[in-house]
Amino acid sequence: MEVVAFVGPSGTGKSHHAIGVAFDNRCDAIIDDGLLIKGTKILAGTSAKNEDNRIQAVKRAIFTDEGHAQAVREALATNNIHRLLIIATSDNMINKIIGRLKLDKPVKTVYINQIASKAEIKKARHARLQEGKHIVPVPTIELKPHFTGYFADLPYNIFSSQRKQEKDADRSIVRPSFSFYGKLLISDSALEDIIKIIGRKLEGVERITSIKVRRRSDNSKGIVISVEVVLYYGVKLFAVTKQFQAKIKEKIEYMTAMKVNNVNVSIRSLAVKK
Repeated sequence: MEVVAFVGPSGTGKSHHAIGVAFDNRCDAIIDDGLLIKGTKILAGTSAKNEDNRIQAVKRAIFTDEGHAQAVREALATNNIHRLLIIATSDNMINKIIGRLKLDKPVKTVYINQIASKAEIKKARHARLQEGKHIVPVPTIELKPHFTGYFADLPYNIFSSQRKQEKDADRSIVRPSFSFYGKLLISDSALEDIIKIIGRKLEGVERITSIKVRRRSDNSKGIVISVEVVLYYGVKLFAVTKQFQAKIKEKIEYMTAMKVNNVNVSIRSLAVKK
């Protein structure tokens, strides 16, 4: 099965353009925010827009739940899909999705700024940020069993004798619950608490003496964590620090959906067990 990636920042109109991009690239199906869509039908998956908060929505969109991923993998294998369009906010997100669904690397990547004008992207951002509107590339009647949030619009006005063009009828406009909650910020102190708990539970670590979190201007590009520790004398230093690095990356990414680029661990000194 070939994969085509469709990438662009959140709220830039990817889902609105998804059907056109799929058609232009001869894709049989689309993966968007946790759903596998073929034509006007949802074949498998659970919508990330049905989650209560943004962190859970991100985890749903990248298929961190094994049962969710397995259901979509089975549907991909049994529905005669030859080319699949995957929608994501970054190349890193594409890699996570294809890893979870056990797919090949994309044969092509389409970026939103290649097919949408600056004016279109600006309009899409306004609808997302100011009105909380999200688009799902599937008819409302198909989406209803999968979504319990608010439907912002029907694809066309059912009380009007004049129906919109057919191309507009296969999209739904929704307001997920988390759209009303505003921004979700995770402070450095919350990340530090996670790391301290990991350190207390890890055999060989006597205490953590310093934690520093360095963020890029856009958190979606990842964070760098630096930790100074005191280890017990006699432990295998390389093995313990390697395990500590892996645990920090695993838990921070799982619990916060933030990308951890590097975990730097410095051994400050050794302590003798009492």
